[in-house]
Amino acid sequence: MSSLNEFNEILQRDEPLAPCTWLHLGGPAQYLLTPRSIDELTKLVRTCHEAQIPIHILGGGSNVLVKDEGVSGAVIRLTNPVFAHVTIDGNRVRAGGGALLSHVISETVRVGLAGFENLTGIPGTIGGALCGNSGGRLGEISQLVTSVTGLTLLGELVVRGKDELSFDYRQSNLGELLILDAEFELASGDPEAISQILKKNWIAKKSVQPLSSQSAGCVFKNPRGQRAGQLIEQAGLKGTRVGGAEISDRHANFIVTHPGAKSSDVLRLIDLIRSKISEQFGVHLESEIKIW
Repeated sequence: MSSLNEFNEILQRDEPLAPCTWLHLGGPAQYLLTPRSIDELTKLVRTCHEAQIPIHILGGGSNVLVKDEGVSGAVIRLTNPVFAHVTIDGNRVRAGGGALLSHVISETVRVGLAGFENLTGIPGTIGGALCGNSGGRLGEISQLVTSVTGLTLLGELVVRGKDELSFDYRQSNLGELLILDAEFELASGDPEAISQILKKNWIAKKSVQPLSSQSAGCVFKNPRGQRAGQLIEQAGLKGTRVGGAEISDRHANFIVTHPGAKSSDVLRLIDLIRSKISEQFGVHLESEIKIW
C-alpha cells in the first residue's frame, strides 16, 4: 500500500509522461499528481518526504527528456489554475509558478509593461524559467524578479527577497524549491511600442529556430565565450540522425524528433555530439535540457 493512497483523487499510477513533454517521448511516472491547492500540495510534499519518495516537478515539459523506462517517485504538475494566476498592480506583477511564461508575456505587454517581451519564444512556466534563469541575447528573467515564494522539499513555506536570490547563466539557487509565486518589477511604457518589439523579437527567433518542430529548446548550454550551436555546426553535425532523433538543420543546438523516435535515440545523439565537440575543439558541452 502506497503512503500516497490518501491522494487518490489527484493521483495517477504508471501514467505516460510523453504527452506532457514537448518531445513527446519517454516512459511513465510511477506516481503523477496534480494538487488542487497550496494546502494539498504542502501535505503531499510532506508525505513524500516522510515516505522518502523522490519528487520531480513537471512544468510545461519544454526542457525535459524522460527516459524510456520512465520516472520513479512522484511527478507533480502544478496545472491547477490556483498555481497559474497573474495579477498586475502598477508596475508590479505577481505570477504563479505554474503560469505559462507566454501568458505572462502577453499580459504584461497588453498593459504597457516592458521587460518580458525580451523573453518571447521561450516556452515553459514561470517556475521553470526562474529555476533555470531562462533568457537569451536580449536578457534573462533574473533581471525582472524581486521575490520568490516556494515550498522546500520538507514542505516548509519560504519567501526569498531579491538579496537572497542568486542567478547565473541558466541556473539559480531555486532548484530545491517548488516555486508557488513570484513578483516582478517592470518598467512602464507604450503598449503599442512594446508590442512591436515583441513581434520583432518573435520574428527574429522564428527565423533561426525550429519552433514548429517537435523539440525541447536548446539542448546544450553555451560554453563561456562560445555558442554551442556554432560549435556543432562547425563540426559538420547539422542534420545528423540517430534513430528518430535529428540535429536540426535550422539551429544545430536543437534536436528534433520524428515518428517512432525513442528517448534513447536522443540520448545517443547527445553523446555523439559531446564526443565530437570534445574531440574537435576540446570543449565539454553541458546539458541545458533536463534528463529524467
